[in-house]
Amino acid sequence: MLKSRFGALWVGVSAAMVATAVAVPSWAGTCAPSTTCPTTVTFTVSAGDGLEISVPDGPVSIGTGGAGSQVSDEIGTVTVVDDRAALTATWIASVTATDFTTGGGTAAETVPNTAVRYWSGPATSTTGTGTFVAGQLNAASAVVLDQTRTAFSKTTGSGNNSAAWTPTVVVDIPAGAVAGLYTGTVSHSVA
Repeated sequence: MLKSRFGALWVGVSAAMVATAVAVPSWAGTCAPSTTCPTTVTFTVSAGDGLEISVPDGPVSIGTGGAGSQVSDEIGTVTVVDDRAALTATWIASVTATDFTTGGGTAAETVPNTAVRYWSGPATSTTGTGTFVAGQLNAASAVVLDQTRTAFSKTTGSGNNSAAWTPTVVVDIPAGAVAGLYTGTVSHSVA
């Protein structure tokens, strides 16, 4: 009777030991003395939220001018954040504008986007590796926003990165423009 109780106890302990042994990670292998015994180790680099662009909250006023004059000012900081952790981490930020209108938006109440120019200026900050390229470094290289233009780009590099710039918008007010508060949009995108 005593022997069968110990036998039952011994069997129970053996089962627990076997279950515990299965839960322990297996060894990489055995190696002879004075040899290298390798273990493969891995880790994961995760990607973040992807590729995003942020722009200033509006409305942003770039000034006041009479018919036939020009208004111009910075519109605030535009930032591209690339958290894709990509091998080829390149991107192009683009910009375009609508016509600007006041009142009912008649011809006399419209400043067409052909009269709207943009220049990015240099980067105000960058992070990560690679080459960051301003779309237009200075006022002399300003582009008309009647079509989509390159505002800024990253042409080489890998991994996470970011760039910020403070663009300037210039509007040549037509001589026939009527008085009023003109409103339009300057839109940025990144891909």
